[in-house]
Amino acid sequence: MEIVAIVVALAVSVLGVALFARAVASIVGVVRLGRPVVGRRDQPGDRWRHMLTETLGHTRMLQWTLVGAAHWFVFVAFGALFFTLITAYGQLFQPRFALPVIGHWVVYEWASELIAWAGLVAILVLMGLRIRSRTRGRASRFFGSRGWMGIYVELTILGIVVCVLTIRALEYHLLGAGSSTDGTSRWHFPLSWFLLRSGTAAGSLETAVVLVAALKIVISMAWFVVIGLNTTMGVAWHRFTAWPNIWFKRRADGRPALGALAPIVVDGAPLDFAEIEDLDENASLGVGKVEDFTWKGLLDFTSCTECGRCQSQCPAWHTGKPLSPKLVVMDLREHAYAKAPYLQAAEEARASLAAATLAEAERPLVGPIQVSDSGVAGVIDPDVLWSCTSCGACVQQCPVDIEHVDHILDLRRYQVLMDSDFPKELNGLFKGLETKGNPWSASPRGRMDWAKDLPFEVPVVGEDVEDLTSVEYLFWVGCAGAYEDRAKKTTRAVAELLNTAGVSYAVLGNGETCTGDPARRAGNEFVFQQLAMENAETLKEAHATKIVTTCAHCLNTLKNEYPQLGVEAEVVHHTQLLNRLVRDGRLTPVAPPVGSVGGRTITYHDPCYLGRHNQVYDPPRDLLASIPGATVAEMPRHGKTSFCCGAGGARMWMEEKIGTRINVNRTEEAVKTLQLAGAGAEPAAIATGCPFCRVMLSDGLTGLQADGAAPESVEVLDVAQLLLESVHRG
Repeated sequence: MEIVAIVVALAVSVLGVALFARAVASIVGVVRLGRPVVGRRDQPGDRWRHMLTETLGHTRMLQWTLVGAAHWFVFVAFGALFFTLITAYGQLFQPRFALPVIGHWVVYEWASELIAWAGLVAILVLMGLRIRSRTRGRASRFFGSRGWMGIYVELTILGIVVCVLTIRALEYHLLGAGSSTDGTSRWHFPLSWFLLRSGTAAGSLETAVVLVAALKIVISMAWFVVIGLNTTMGVAWHRFTAWPNIWFKRRADGRPALGALAPIVVDGAPLDFAEIEDLDENASLGVGKVEDFTWKGLLDFTSCTECGRCQSQCPAWHTGKPLSPKLVVMDLREHAYAKAPYLQAAEEARASLAAATLAEAERPLVGPIQVSDSGVAGVIDPDVLWSCTSCGACVQQCPVDIEHVDHILDLRRYQVLMDSDFPKELNGLFKGLETKGNPWSASPRGRMDWAKDLPFEVPVVGEDVEDLTSVEYLFWVGCAGAYEDRAKKTTRAVAELLNTAGVSYAVLGNGETCTGDPARRAGNEFVFQQLAMENAETLKEAHATKIVTTCAHCLNTLKNEYPQLGVEAEVVHHTQLLNRLVRDGRLTPVAPPVGSVGGRTITYHDPCYLGRHNQVYDPPRDLLASIPGATVAEMPRHGKTSFCCGAGGARMWMEEKIGTRINVNRTEEAVKTLQLAGAGAEPAAIATGCPFCRVMLSDGLTGLQADGAAPESVEVLDVAQLLLESVHRG
C-alpha cells in the first residue's frame, strides 16, 4: 500500500507541475494579446509598498471584517504550510523526516500548528458563509459565480490543513512520546498531541505518516492539475495574478482607479485630440473587440476571484438590472480565453481551428446575448453596458484592484464613437452639449439667471473683474447650478454664505460651459474634449488658481481630468470651503429659538463623485454636526459603502426601463432612517452635496409622498441650504 501511495503521489506531482507550467504559459500568452498601456510602471517604490500592504495586510479585504480576517488566515496558511508540503515529500521515503535546521525547531513547530488550526477555523468560516449565501438567490454575492470552483478550492484547503494536523499528531506519538532521541517532547506539539490515542505500534505510525503525507501531496497536486486545466479559474489563479495586478494598478499612490477616467489609448499612448486629424483611419477608439483591451485589462479579467463584492455593492444589480460588474468581467474573461487560439494562430491556419473557436471569434463584443437571426450572441448585452452609473462601488470593493468602470466606459466609447449605437435619449444630451454647452439645451445667455434679485452683487469675470487675480476663488456654478431650479437654490445659498463670510470670489457667467462629464461618462469623448479644451482655455486666460464648486461631477472633472489639459488649480467642494469658514468663525450657525419648531432630523447622502471618487466624506458631516438643534442620523449604507442616487454615468438623461428605480431605492432608505431616528411631523431633511443627487432624491421623495410612503415634512436639501438656514437665525 505504501508503494502505491508513493507512486500515485509522485505521478500526480509530475502531472500537476507540467499542467501548471503549461497553464502559466497560456495565461501569459493571453495577457500579451492586449494593447500596450502607459503609466503602469512609474514610482516603483510606491507600487511595491502598496502592493505588499494590500496583499500581506489585506487592507482591501478587511473592508468586510469577518471575511477579510478569515481570508487572511487562509492566505497565511496557504503560503506558510508550503514547508509542510516539502516535508511530506521527505516523509514518503522516511516517516521520521524533518526539514534540516528548522524541522524540530520549537518556534517553527508551534507556528506551523497555530497556522494550521487558524487556517482550519478560517476555512470553515468561509465555507459556512458561502453555504449560507446560497439560499439568498440573486441577493447573494456568489450568484452567477461558478460554485464548484469555489467549493473545490475550499475543500482543498480544508483537506490540506487536516492532513497537516493529522501528521503532526502521528509525529507526536512517533517522535515526541519520550521514545525518540532527537530531543522532541510534548512541547514541540502544543496543539496536536491530544488528537490521537496513544498505544499504536511504531510501524503502524510510520505507515500512517507515509499514507497521510501521500494524501496531502495528492490533494495539493490535484489542485495544480485542476487549475492547470482551467485557466479561467480565477478563484484559484488570483493567488498568483493578484500580485502583479495590484502592482500595475492605475494609481501608484495606492488609491483605486476612481476619479479621473483613463484616456483613450491608441498605439500605447493617450490620444491627443489636438492631433485628431492625423489619426489612422483604422484606429479603434475605445474597445470593440476583446483584443482592443490593454494587457492590464486582460490581467484584470484573469485575476477576478468571482467573490462578488462588486456585485453586492452595485446599484444596478440591487435594483433588478442585468448589470453585475462581476459577471461582466467573467464574461469578458471567458470570451478572451476562448478567442485567444484564433488570435494567436497564423491567418492561414485559422480555418483549421475548432468550430467552437471560430464561433467565438465571430461573436460581437457588445450585442444581444440572445442568439440572433444570424445565430451569433453578443458577449455583453447593451442593457448591461448602459445600466452602469459609474458610481465606482465595484472598484472600491474589489480586493484585487480590477478597474471595472474603465472597462465598461471603454466599451461605451466604441459604441458611441465607432458604431454610433447608443440609447436614443442620449441624442438630446449630446446635441445640447454641442450646441448650447449644457445638457438641458438651455440658452447660454441664461447662465446668470440664478443671481437675479440677490441683495448683493456677484462679480463676473470680464465684466466686474478683469480676471481672477483680484479675488480668492472662482465659483464654478455648473450647468445644474445655473439652470435646474432646485440646484439654483444651492447656488444662491453658497453665494450668500461666501458673501456673509467675506470671501472674495467671481464667476465666469456666460463664459462658463459644461465640463463635459456627462458626455465622457456616456462614451462621447469627442464632445468631452471639445468642451474641456474650451473651458481649459477660459480658465487659463482667467488665471484660475482656486476653484470652488457645488457639483460633485464638476469637482471631479476639474480636479482630476482638466490637469491633462494643462489646468493647474486647487479645486474644492463647497462643503469643504464652508466647513473651513465655520471652523474659522467666519460663519456662525445658530440654534432655533427656544420653543420654536426649527430643529431638524437630518440624514446625509454621500454623492458617489464626492465620496468614493474624491474621498470627501467628513466636511459635509462636520457642517451638519455644527448646526445647533440638528439631529443627524446615518443611513445603513454610507461613506465608502454609500448607495448611488442613479444619476451618474449619464444615467440622469436615460430612462430606467428595467427593474426598480435606483433613486427610489435610495430615497426609501433615507426616509426609513429618518423615521427610525424619530422624525415625525417636525421638519426633516435628506441632505446631500451634489445637484445630480438632489434631483434624483427629490424625484424619489415626491413619488413616495404621493403614495403616502413618506411624510410631507421631509424635504431634500443641500448641506449649504441647511447651513444658511442656521446662519440666518443669527
